[in-house]
Amino acid sequence: MKKLFKFIFKLIATVLVIAVLFVVALGGYLGVVGYKEYKKAINECPVEVKINELTTMENYVKIDEIPEIYKDAVISVEDHNFYDHGAISIVSTVRAIFINLKNREYTEGGSTITQQVAKNLYFSQEKKLKRKAAEMFMAIELEKRYEKDEIFEFYINNIYYGSGYYNIYDASMGYYGVTPDKLSDYQATQLAGVPNAPSVYSPDNNTPLTAQRQKKVLDSMVKYGYLDRESADKILSEGE
Repeated sequence: MKKLFKFIFKLIATVLVIAVLFVVALGGYLGVVGYKEYKKAINECPVEVKINELTTMENYVKIDEIPEIYKDAVISVEDHNFYDHGAISIVSTVRAIFINLKNREYTEGGSTITQQVAKNLYFSQEKKLKRKAAEMFMAIELEKRYEKDEIFEFYINNIYYGSGYYNIYDASMGYYGVTPDKLSDYQATQLAGVPNAPSVYSPDNNTPLTAQRQKKVLDSMVKYGYLDRESADKILSEGE
């Protein structure tokens, strides 16, 4: 019996060592190819050029031109530690890795808002680990150069809201007929949830899924202390 336990222990230890070595090797490989892709992208178009193109576009919306509740809603549901972590959230990344391993496919990205900005500025939407690694390097570059509020601005001005709207100004005008600063609490919290899956959550569809997503946004705001339960329920009832 002791020999059997000893054999099983050695077998488990060997498997664990092999698994660790595999993860280290994979991480090293992705680091190398991801860095190369990042450098290629940045050499083709420097960060300052990309950002200048974005911030000088017509109807670019500054952070002080949006309702505070919209900002809080986005932070709550997309990246609640945005102002506390760096370009990459280790916790979110590790969680995403475990979910992807469990599902045996790349379904979770674990991206911070900064990573999403990097992806939308430079990379495609395809779910590849090499692209993900390059995105991380680019996110670090962005946070070296810009403040968090600036990065949040880049995010809301360069993300897809569905129905052909690629920035908050067009989405606000297209869905609600008002400029972003005039969004009601109901509209702001609804719009905050749309970019996660624009074709599903678009206000133009106004399906039960749209309402479910808005409820998730409001629940997140309550969870992270931006709203109390009564206020969240009141906002949600405005759409009834």
